[in-house]
Amino acid sequence: MLLKLTAQPEVISFGGGLPAPETFPIETLAAVTQEVFAKDGVAALQYGPSRGYLPLRKYLSDWFQNHLQATVVPDDILITAGSQQGLDLLARVFLDPGDVLLVEGPSYIGALNAFDLAQPTYVEMPMDEEGVIPEALAEILATQKKVKAIYVIPDFQNPTGITWSLARRQKFMELVNQYEIPVWEDHPYGELRFSGEALPTLKALDTKHLVTFLGTFSKTLSPGLRIGYLAGPAEVIERADFIKQAADLSTSSLVQRQVAAFLQEADYEGHVAANADLYRQRHDVMLTAMQQHFPADVHWTEPRGGLFIWVELPKDCDARDVLTQALQENVAFTPGEGFFPVTKQKNYFRLNYSSMDEARIREGIRKIGEVLHRMLHS
Repeated sequence: MLLKLTAQPEVISFGGGLPAPETFPIETLAAVTQEVFAKDGVAALQYGPSRGYLPLRKYLSDWFQNHLQATVVPDDILITAGSQQGLDLLARVFLDPGDVLLVEGPSYIGALNAFDLAQPTYVEMPMDEEGVIPEALAEILATQKKVKAIYVIPDFQNPTGITWSLARRQKFMELVNQYEIPVWEDHPYGELRFSGEALPTLKALDTKHLVTFLGTFSKTLSPGLRIGYLAGPAEVIERADFIKQAADLSTSSLVQRQVAAFLQEADYEGHVAANADLYRQRHDVMLTAMQQHFPADVHWTEPRGGLFIWVELPKDCDARDVLTQALQENVAFTPGEGFFPVTKQKNYFRLNYSSMDEARIREGIRKIGEVLHRMLHS
């Protein structure tokens, strides 16, 4: 529904997680595509290995070492059709119906949709502004006997925008190591930091080879390329590779070469930094507008990167009712209920600030503010 709304030009949509289209490096991608065809055209149009294009996996192996201080060899990386396929593969590798899967409360709705096909039993891990609460996680692990895996987004979490503190990451890994529970660390927004210092990923803190890392180029280059990757223990990657072979044989040989050429020849880090700066500006505009137009009894997060702000309404308010009235003003956002697989909390909603320009952000937030004032204080 939300993606359909974003296609309607009259709708100001804060609903999806769409990157700003003006960040797409169209001219550079066109140039490297010509180079790929000139140098490697036949292989680019042929079937490729299911594990992925080796130069791309080698680049990622170096990136893990140089940027994340994590050692991952190329054979332990699987190129996927976006990180969404990686989520699906992990569910197929690990989960049988009824297995317990721990997720943040709230958690990324797209991941929950992928996991639902495996019919897990969800347990929500309570969070605060520093991330998953260690005492609550310790109690869950002590009482739940069929925990198969834990899914988390420690950096600029979807939907809250929260970034886990270093202390929370360290305590989380202590508990994970104690119980030896596999972890799926999703990192789609981690490069889009516009304030504060980068913190070690769980993968970098992993001493027992329990963490499988999911990455993507959808938020930094383009979602239309559909290039993501899994990086994890050899046995996990081997099983995921086997399942991928049955699903689609391999990720596009052409697109993998396009991305690899861009990474090797263009200023990828400069490109990502420019994206993050644009999102900082839009984030600041949205927060300023919310401070001006939202009622005092509405609260929200203030992310240091990523794409989302999480809004908390009074307990007796249903965000779906707010959305119904906002849509009459041609403004859309994502109600929070679907991000809670167990508790289904209704008094939250998610705002995306990346895809609308500053003028539309101001207008859309003003209209949502008018709806909130009518509903809460009329």
